[in-house]
Amino acid sequence: MPVEDKNIIVFTTRVRQMILQYQEIRQENKTLMQKIKEQGEHIEKLQEELRQAQYDYQSLKMAKMIEITDGDMDKAKVRLSKLIRDVNKCITLLSEK
Repeated sequence: MPVEDKNIIVFTTRVRQMILQYQEIRQENKTLMQKIKEQGEHIEKLQEELRQAQYDYQSLKMAKMIEITDGDMDKAKVRLSKLIRDVNKCITLLSEK
């Protein structure tokens, strides 16, 4: 076999190997791009869940503050009623004398 024919065969073999490697890399790239897309969608979903959780937390915090205020109002009403009774007792005692 002449040297030129041998070189052509080697060249042809190398070109075929490169084509196969190119196809493998192209398929791998396609797979990785799909994974990137899926991860991006997953990130968007998690960000939306985080926004919702933050909104829920703010709502809960606001409700808790209102609840505390209502509890304080009840305590204040009880204390005020007690003070009024004490004042009425004092007035009654003073008016008896």
